[in-house]
Amino acid sequence: MSDASALGALGALGAAAATSVSDATPASFGYAGIIIVTLTTVLVGALAVRLSRTTRDFYVASRTVPPWLNASAIGGEYLSAASVLGVAGLILLQGAGGLWFPIGYAAGYLMLLLFVAAPLRRSGAYTVPDFTGARLRSRSVRRATSVLVIVIGWFYIVPQLQGAALTVSIATGLPPWAGSVAVAVIVGVIVAAGGMRSITFVQAFQFWLKLTAVALPAIVMLVVVGGRDLGAAAATAFPAALGPAAVNPYATASLAIALLLGTLGLPHVLVRFTTNPDGVAARRTTLITVVLLVTFYVFPTTIGMLGRAFAPDLATPGTADSVALLLPGRLVDGLAGDLLGALIVAGAFGAFLSTSSGLVVSLAGVISQEVAGGTVRGFRVAALASTLVPLLVVLMIEPAGLAGSVGLVFAFTASTLSPLLVLGVWWRGLTARGALAGMLTGAIACAVAVGLGVLRVPGAGGALVDAAPLAADWAAWLQAALAAPAAWTIPLAVLVTVLVSRYGGGSPPVDVDRILARLHLPERRRPKPQ
Repeated sequence: MSDASALGALGALGAAAATSVSDATPASFGYAGIIIVTLTTVLVGALAVRLSRTTRDFYVASRTVPPWLNASAIGGEYLSAASVLGVAGLILLQGAGGLWFPIGYAAGYLMLLLFVAAPLRRSGAYTVPDFTGARLRSRSVRRATSVLVIVIGWFYIVPQLQGAALTVSIATGLPPWAGSVAVAVIVGVIVAAGGMRSITFVQAFQFWLKLTAVALPAIVMLVVVGGRDLGAAAATAFPAALGPAAVNPYATASLAIALLLGTLGLPHVLVRFTTNPDGVAARRTTLITVVLLVTFYVFPTTIGMLGRAFAPDLATPGTADSVALLLPGRLVDGLAGDLLGALIVAGAFGAFLSTSSGLVVSLAGVISQEVAGGTVRGFRVAALASTLVPLLVVLMIEPAGLAGSVGLVFAFTASTLSPLLVLGVWWRGLTARGALAGMLTGAIACAVAVGLGVLRVPGAGGALVDAAPLAADWAAWLQAALAAPAAWTIPLAVLVTVLVSRYGGGSPPVDVDRILARLHLPERRRPKPQ
């Protein structure tokens, strides 16, 4: 259901996909693409390290990041390689049904713009637990939020490292662990050395790299196939699903809800808005981000459409996500096709670096604040630990086992952190007891659904296309509810939060009106937070 969900298909038949991609793009081109993007990333990060001198530089880049730069950085960390490769694969597999993914990813930022962006910046918080703890004057809420942020962060880093392992293996023939170790080491060193200020420049650079990596091949392929009756081929291929699948209406609705609300709870996205100078800049950042995301997703969607028209043989769960890597070699002859394939490899590797960097920054900020008193040294140690733990998990566990369940990360964040943040910003009646009850309810409900759904339901992970159409009996509806739980776990979490806040015996903070005024009052009418 999340941006990472496409990685499940990427790992299913990795060996077959690796063979195909190696045939399409010579290993020397794969090495070149990965080495160039790595060296450039390290160089940008090293230059930016010189600007990181204070604690505020490490945590919030001294709150001086302009909207256009911050929006580019958000795009850099938000668009993982599942966007670079996975969206094209989803369009290839599902046709019009796969469009919900890019639409949902971009539309989620509209929700963030309306409900969270400016108030979060005005709060003066460094991290999401900072905000929730200060809003409810509760150390317990702060600790619970910290645990959720760490779980969500690790939950998201693991598939990034798994995807890096597969991409490096496909592009170069190296053993899979090499890709995971390479990404973990590069990200850990850059984040520990320069913190938020350094990562801002790295992620901004990587967004434009990823945009170029998908836009240029898509445009070239459109030009090349322009004389091959593309319109008729696409019109024939796009409306119909490939294979004996049926669109699940419940899963579609649940996916839309999860994507719209899940973005509100992603800690590595939220922390970026604390780097804006003020609330107005946070809103402008969000608007620019929406434009950048919409522009980006045009091109993976185009590649998926071209794949449906000219490479329908790739429409299997094990190879669909390789369509962006394979298609240039099929449609563009000679050296040009190899170069375009290498460019997409570079963009995918850059995506792993940028997404992992954003996650590590958010985790390091939370861990160091809670354990090490918010010092620069504590931030650096926490950054290294934040990369080491997911790396150990990746090296010990089979990729397919985890990647299939991580597709529900948006539903998990939408069921835990999102209700807390929205109600914390807009409802004065929220209490610490209600917040804890709601987070616990959402986490347990979503975790149980994910576990049962992955174990028992074909097509689990939030797929819009299930192995069998929904039947009228209760068992089929139960299976669908487990496979895509957001439609019921989010309302359940909100309901519990409200009921416990109203009738659970607690009360809002005594200074709740002053807190809400700070969140909603424009900066020009009050002193700026220190």
